[in-house]
Amino acid sequence: MVSRRLFLSGLGLGASGLGASVAASARAETQHLPIVDVDLRGSIDASAHGVRPGAGDRKSKAFAKLLKDAAASNTPVFLPPGDYVISNLSLPDNTRLTGVPGATRILYGGDGHLFAADGASRIELANLVIDGANRWLDDTVEGLVHLSNVANVTIENCEIQGSSKCAISLQRSGGRIERNRLSGAAEHALYAVESRELSITGNQVFDCGNGGILVHRWQKGRDGTIVTGNRIARIAATRGGTGQYGNGINVFRADDVMITNNHVSGCAFSAIRANAGSNVQIAGNTCLDSGETAIYSEFGFTGAVVNGNLVDGAANGILIVNFNEGGRLATVTGNVIRNLRLDGPYVHDGAGFGFGIAVEADTVVSGNTVENAPKWGLVLGWGPYMRGLVVSGNLVRACPVGCAVSVVEEAGAALISGNVFSETPEAAIAGYRWNERVTGDLATESAAYAHLTIERNRAG
Repeated sequence: MVSRRLFLSGLGLGASGLGASVAASARAETQHLPIVDVDLRGSIDASAHGVRPGAGDRKSKAFAKLLKDAAASNTPVFLPPGDYVISNLSLPDNTRLTGVPGATRILYGGDGHLFAADGASRIELANLVIDGANRWLDDTVEGLVHLSNVANVTIENCEIQGSSKCAISLQRSGGRIERNRLSGAAEHALYAVESRELSITGNQVFDCGNGGILVHRWQKGRDGTIVTGNRIARIAATRGGTGQYGNGINVFRADDVMITNNHVSGCAFSAIRANAGSNVQIAGNTCLDSGETAIYSEFGFTGAVVNGNLVDGAANGILIVNFNEGGRLATVTGNVIRNLRLDGPYVHDGAGFGFGIAVEADTVVSGNTVENAPKWGLVLGWGPYMRGLVVSGNLVRACPVGCAVSVVEEAGAALISGNVFSETPEAAIAGYRWNERVTGDLATESAAYAHLTIERNRAG
């Protein structure tokens, strides 16, 4: 028979490795060969060290000692199924804590924080349910799991729920946040600031109060976080505002971030919002039922690639804007935007809501399809803030005006070529001074504006 101790220590080898070892020993005995005693190094069973389910918060000190001793010997800790009430644990460097998925539950006891670490080289949490029970967290932490200056973070296959702040807060850290379920956070599911080579992959995020996945920096600079394959739903904006909160994925001041192949639905504001994030790639995402603009690249950015996304249901589709604040240089290609609406979550003092794609400076807009935008299909420039736009090969249908282009003095050049406008009863292409229309249909009339080149478009 295999003892419990041997079984636990051999978890890392897998069934085939254990079976091969036993078979090898049997053959050695049969053939009178020397038996090699292999030291099977595996996880420490926490119950053997006085940390047992249902023992109450008084066991936090025993838990802390166990983690410290295990980390010192570079050994993972295994928590058997059950509920563990814990508070105020500072995770030592080399913490490796794992349990049974869905069955090992860590319950926050209150009066401070749950898990925190600072200045570690490695922290790993896996296969745990972590429940904050909506209890108060003190000012020293931003989340149930609060890690600062950790070079290699791994949080995988965990369920983290019921935080009175964020589910996970990372500061100046890198690593992987992978295959977790993050829900019921009063603030954000994941708040990552000043990250280093961080990957956020394959998580389920839902029912959070003010944000889903946030990739921020205190000062603008290179970040390089990858956000891919996540499913995000039902993100509220309990703090209100005009877009600071209520976003599924939010990038702020972080450069070189990739946001790809995510499924984002039911956000109070944007599915994906990049504010002052240069060299951002937003590609292959599905964005459903956004309360405001589905995809944003705004304010002081240079370089944005927005490609192959699907937007269905939003106040606005895709906005690449704020040339007045330095926002410029982008491509918007191969996107599908449909079923937009005129109403948004606040009173807008600018262009308003109800348009498909809006761009302002040094941007190519090509190969997109816009359908059922109740105001404008495409918006080129805003007042004098327009420069270097190439708009070609797009299909716009079922919009009152297919393309609204700025004809304000000092507006820069725009090429509008080879587009198809269908069911645009008010105009295929019209010139505007901000919100006021001042031209006929420029698709059929000769343009009197030297900054515009309008050619080979089809309207009908």
